[in-house]
Amino acid sequence: MNTRLPRRVAATLAGAVLVLSACGDDGDSPASESEPSTSESSDPSSDDTGSTSSEDPFALTREAAGHMPMTADALASGFDQALKLPGNGSSEAASLRAGLTYLLTEHVYLAGIAVDTAYVTGADSPEFEMAAGALDQNSVALADAVGAVAGADKRQTFLQSWRSHIDDFVSYAVAAKEGDPAGKRQALQNLTGYQRVAGDFFEEVTGGALPASAVRASLDEHIRTLAAAIDAFAAGDGTGFDKLKAAADHMPMTADALATGIDQATDMAGDPNDQASEVRALLNAELTEHVYLAGIAVFTAYVDGADSDSFAAAAKTLDANSVDLGDAVASLTDQRTGDSFLQAWRSHIDDFVAYAVGVAQGDQEAQDAALAGLRAYAEASGKNFETLTGGVLPADAVQHELEMHIDSLTAAIDAMAAALVR
Repeated sequence: MNTRLPRRVAATLAGAVLVLSACGDDGDSPASESEPSTSESSDPSSDDTGSTSSEDPFALTREAAGHMPMTADALASGFDQALKLPGNGSSEAASLRAGLTYLLTEHVYLAGIAVDTAYVTGADSPEFEMAAGALDQNSVALADAVGAVAGADKRQTFLQSWRSHIDDFVSYAVAAKEGDPAGKRQALQNLTGYQRVAGDFFEEVTGGALPASAVRASLDEHIRTLAAAIDAFAAGDGTGFDKLKAAADHMPMTADALATGIDQATDMAGDPNDQASEVRALLNAELTEHVYLAGIAVFTAYVDGADSDSFAAAAKTLDANSVDLGDAVASLTDQRTGDSFLQAWRSHIDDFVAYAVGVAQGDQEAQDAALAGLRAYAEASGKNFETLTGGVLPADAVQHELEMHIDSLTAAIDAMAAALVR
């Protein structure tokens, strides 16, 4: 399989900070000149005309991930009704928690992808610019979520501060790759300053319902785990994928804390911590993670080769997410059902990998066979979930959700091959 792209770590890696900063304004310019509208900024894959770019693999991967909350919400609703879970998974508070879970999980993966792309293709490459753009779209979406409950002024304050902490992570990545301990310490010091600012910000917007100390503690874990993943990617020791997953797995707890504080400070309907809300948030996290880990595995196969140790490590981390999803299904049903789900889920990942190999080799027959397997999986899963929920989840509705997942992720794979396979 001729899919190896030589690793090129440009001496201009320090330019990553400038490229990321250029993805958006510094918060001082008028919003009409520098900020997209909420409706525009929430679309992760649109260009200036509002249409999806067919050449940007990172925007298309984010589009594929952006479909996962719909699938998660549909599945959670089905389980909620079929199992009569306590609480209301469709409440305003539940929606806030699920949305923050998705966006914060996505933040970690897009940050990790941007850093690894800079290491692989160079910080001055078109690929890194696209990865940085996708990361900034997530930042804008998070700011929109905060602004929806805290107001436009607070939205802008959050966005400016959030972007600055991303710049500090990039500075850390630069120093890690250059073997610059002083640079790493300075970046961590700046991130500690961000912790203080963010803690004070959320304590203020929640009227004290969310103590600054709690926010700082959560962000301390975020900084520690993401920095560990960056160190591993810089060293190329193969543990970066597991460490990135560990950093992302912390984000649902942060989302829960934020949603709980906002819920207590407002008249928001529902309880973000009831069981139905918990299931919805869990599925949002796991399915979002599935898309990004699948994308990372394909990226790694394309730049290092499908027979490389790094691809094996990425595939192992992706499988850990599959096991987590199987455990989630088992916790709602029984172990036999969870095991059956896991077996089928793993098979559909094998089909995605086969599709990616076929694209890289220009083998249309292999692509068609993989797509046929994926379509069959979607149909079979629809029937299984209909049976599992006693008809609450119609087979055709589940099949439709999974077919959208297949279409969006294969589109991202196509674009990734065009960008990376030489």
